[in-house]
Amino acid sequence: MKYILVTGGVISGIGKGIIASSVGTILKSCGLHVTAIKIDPYINIDAGTFSPYEHGEVFVLDDGGEVDLDLGNYERFLDIRLTRDNNLTTGKIYQSVINKERRGDYLGKTVQVVPHITDAIQDWVMKQAKVPVDDDGMEPQVCVIELGGTVGDIESMPFIEAFRQFQFKAKRENFCNIHVSLVPQPSATGEQKTKPTQNSVRELRGLGISPDLIMCRCSTPLDNSVKEKISMFCHVQPEQVICVHDVSSIYRVPLLLEDQGVVNYFCRRLDLPIESRPRKMLTKWKEMSDRSDRLLEHCSIALVGKYTKFSDSYASVIKALEHSALAISQKLEVKYIDSADLEPATLQEEPVKYHEAWQKLCSADGILVPGGFGVRGTEGKMHAISWARKQKKPFLGVCLGMQLAVCDWVLTSILYANSTEFDPESKHPVVIDMPEHNPGQMGGTMRLGKRRTIFKTKSSILRKLYGDADHVDERHRHRFEVNPELKQHFEEKGFHFVGQDMEGERMEIIELEDHPYFVGVQYHPEFTSRPIKPSPPYFGLLLAAAGKLHSYLQKGCRLSPRYEAQALNCI
Repeated sequence: MKYILVTGGVISGIGKGIIASSVGTILKSCGLHVTAIKIDPYINIDAGTFSPYEHGEVFVLDDGGEVDLDLGNYERFLDIRLTRDNNLTTGKIYQSVINKERRGDYLGKTVQVVPHITDAIQDWVMKQAKVPVDDDGMEPQVCVIELGGTVGDIESMPFIEAFRQFQFKAKRENFCNIHVSLVPQPSATGEQKTKPTQNSVRELRGLGISPDLIMCRCSTPLDNSVKEKISMFCHVQPEQVICVHDVSSIYRVPLLLEDQGVVNYFCRRLDLPIESRPRKMLTKWKEMSDRSDRLLEHCSIALVGKYTKFSDSYASVIKALEHSALAISQKLEVKYIDSADLEPATLQEEPVKYHEAWQKLCSADGILVPGGFGVRGTEGKMHAISWARKQKKPFLGVCLGMQLAVCDWVLTSILYANSTEFDPESKHPVVIDMPEHNPGQMGGTMRLGKRRTIFKTKSSILRKLYGDADHVDERHRHRFEVNPELKQHFEEKGFHFVGQDMEGERMEIIELEDHPYFVGVQYHPEFTSRPIKPSPPYFGLLLAAAGKLHSYLQKGCRLSPRYEAQALNCI
């Protein structure tokens, strides 16, 4: 097993996740089996109870693990399926060690950070690195480990110490470190500054780890003189200083690393069993990047949510939209709308903001209401859904978006209806909490992970988009569900529940007849979207928004020859 540790310096959010994913991608393109582990130094057990404003969206895995959004990048880039144990937190490690101490596993010894916590970290990494993540069930050959946060943070010290020890346990030919640092370029001088990188590398080396590759994040390509300066002061060869400047698309990052000889360096440094043959997978990435840059036709989607001030809150949703737009050769424009800005209260307090929000909504080609929790902004979401329904504007509701679409439909025949999430005393509870939900404990008590949805009708638009499948397996994350007692009332009025769970008790997919595309799904299809295999619900939304859905369905779910040829080139 070969281990590649990715650390970061100077600032957090520097792009370690994309770089770790890109390194895995170029190694996988060489025929290796690659897995990935993300380490988060916070004390939380998992990401499930975070606000999206803390670390971005909560990504959900097949096994129900609620994890950091970087695991979503790993899955999309490498096309693998990870488990909850691929996300390691300080909370998980300490909980594991304390449980062992309570059982008496340490034979009365004093339990300390060194060696007990550091040993537990190393054992976890070695065990998880062997877990198959590809469909062929083969054991991985390379494990890319991303250590979250910034070198020097007090909370990451036990992990740094664990890997300082681990490099000797694994042996030099099986372990290397990539350090990602920032090279700022102040606008006043335009000069690329190396001092932050020098200080960051000095800090890392002082903790016992010497970087093998220094990947420099910068706005423009590094000058040779800057590379040589970093090389001289950071104790590496110039070819070990890699420039990762801003590019037009994240799909270009693997190509950027490949062009600078990263694979050849790994071959020598880690003695990797790589054949010298054309790398078809990277050719696909290049074609995808070139296509993305050449797109001329535009398609706009209004994303109506409550966390729109931070785009990472909807990272997988945006990626799913991008995958779908690329498949039909459309340049995506996402119009972020804070749902609270669509509410009458905003008209009274900030009329300019209110009218700007409605102008964005009305000018969009399609409307998406993603998942969320809590009562704030739900009235605005329902106004957006009602407008999409009445104006026959393409609409997709995900999780809470689907539940609110049901509430909106009920309001056409019942004066007042609501979800028990927002009004526990509602006389007409359209959305109710699930029997297994434990309201006394928040973490890990939702309906989580991959669940099967059975299609109940052959005429469903979404069924056709899924390739006329009898069922689909998608990932869920919700505490509330549509009240199944109201199913007959809805369907009598043209509001169809075309997908249900295996027991027929939970409503999973809704479709409205006499509408170009009005679809709601209880699950989160964005978590399984891939660049060359877009998620069908999002794909349907983009097709409808671009005015291509009808012809696509008439042709037996095939794109026009021009679009199909472009898509096949990427595959």
